Amino acid sequence: MKKSLDTILQAVDAYQDTILAAERHIWKNPESGYKEWKTHAYLKAKYEELGYVVNEVGNIPGFWMDVDTGRPGPKVVVFGEMDSLIVPTHPECDPETGAVHACGHHCQSAALLGVAAALKAPGALEGLSGSIRLMAVPAEELIELGYRKELKEQGVIRYFGGKQEYMARGLLDDVDMAFMVHTSSTDYLSCSAGGNGCVIKEATFMGKGSHAGGSPHRGINALYAANCGMQAANAIRETFPDADHIRFHPIITQGGAAVNAIPDRVVTESYLRASSMEAMARENLKVNRAFAGAAAAMGAQVHLWDHHGYAPLIQETNLKETARQVGIEVLGEERVKFGNAWGGGSTDMGDISCVMPALHPSIGGAENAAHSKDYIITDPVLACVDSAKFQAAMLVRLLEEDAALAKQIIAEGRQDYPTIPEYLAQIDALCIDKQAVIYDEERGAQLSF
Repeated sequence: MKKSLDTILQAVDAYQDTILAAERHIWKNPESGYKEWKTHAYLKAKYEELGYVVNEVGNIPGFWMDVDTGRPGPKVVVFGEMDSLIVPTHPECDPETGAVHACGHHCQSAALLGVAAALKAPGALEGLSGSIRLMAVPAEELIELGYRKELKEQGVIRYFGGKQEYMARGLLDDVDMAFMVHTSSTDYLSCSAGGNGCVIKEATFMGKGSHAGGSPHRGINALYAANCGMQAANAIRETFPDADHIRFHPIITQGGAAVNAIPDRVVTESYLRASSMEAMARENLKVNRAFAGAAAAMGAQVHLWDHHGYAPLIQETNLKETARQVGIEVLGEERVKFGNAWGGGSTDMGDISCVMPALHPSIGGAENAAHSKDYIITDPVLACVDSAKFQAAMLVRLLEEDAALAKQIIAEGRQDYPTIPEYLAQIDALCIDKQAVIYDEERGAQLSF
C-alpha cells in the first residue's frame, strides 16, 4: 500500500490549514442535535470547493458524498458527527444556548473534511477497489429529548440518534462496513472492546393534589411515589449481573409546582445501560416493575415511556486489528494503545455495529473530562490532522489489492441482524408508552408494564 498511502498522507498534510480552520470555526459555532444547520452549511460549502457532489438529507442537517474507485468492491462508510453538547458553565459555550463541543465532535467533522480532501489528490485511488461514503451526521448526543420527541411527533424523525435516522431513511442500505474516530483526552490512538447500549426512560407519576398543610390526607403525593420508585429500583441493583455492566441513573425533571401543595405530577428521566440487548430488556423490565409497584403502593398512577436509545457497541475484531496495525504505521507504536476494557457510555455507532462490521476508536488531542466545563482541545493536529491521516490510511488498507481485506472482514464479521429493516423492527418492539397501574374496585391494583 506504500504508493497510495504516501500519496494520501501527503495530501492530508497539504490541507492542514483547511482542516484546522474547520476545527476552529465549528468549535466557535456549536449546535446541538438536529439543529446543526450552520455547521451543515459551512461544511457543505467546503466539500463543494473540493469538487464533491453533496447529497443533502433534507429536513434534518446532514449529507453524504460517494467516492467511487472505478473498480467493483465493498462500500465503506466513514462518519463525522456534527452535534455539540449543552454545558452552560463552559467558558466558551454559546451564551444563548449553552452549546459547546465538549466531546470533540467538531474535530471529527474537521478530520472527515481532511479525508475528503486527500481522496481528491491525483493517484489517491490508484490500486483501490470498491467505494467510499463520507457522511456528516447529526444528533449523536442523547440530549434535549423533549425537542426530539416533538420532531418525532411531527414526523420529521423516527429515531433520536442521527445514525439510526440515516438507517431508517435507507442511506446505509448499500454500505458493507463502517468506522469513525472519536476525540479523547489522551495523546494516542485507542480502542476498547466496546460499550454499553441504553434504553431511554421517562416515568410520569400522577397523584392527587391537595393543600399540603390543611388537607394532605386528601391528596396522593406523586413525589413520594417517584421517590419510592427510585428507592425500589436502587434496591434491585444487587440483582444486576456484573458481566452485563448495568447502569441506571435517574433524575427528577419535574418535582411539584408549589411548596404548599401535594405534588400531583412528577416526572423522572433516566437511561438504563447494559452491554447486550438481552440484558437491557431484562433489567429494564425489573425497573419498570419497581416503578409500577411503587405507584400502586401509594395509590398513584405512573405512565411509562421507554424508547430505544442506542445498541451496545461491539468492535469488530478483524477491523480492530487492522486499525491497530494501520495506527502503528501512521502514528508510531508508542501512540497506539488498544485494549479490551468495556465502556459504560453509549453511542449510535452501536446500532451500526448490529448490522455490519464497525469500529469506533478514539484519538487524543483534548484535555480534561469529556462533557465537562473544563474540556478543551489542546492538540488539534493530533485530534484532526493525524486523525484524518489514520482514517485515510484505513481506507487504503481495506480497499487495496481488490479490497481483499475488506472482503475478508465482511465475510467473517459479526452481524446480529441480516438487514437494517429487521433491526429497526426489533428496537421498535422494545418501546413502551402506557399507564402501568390498572385500578379495579374488586381486585384493587394490577400492574401492567
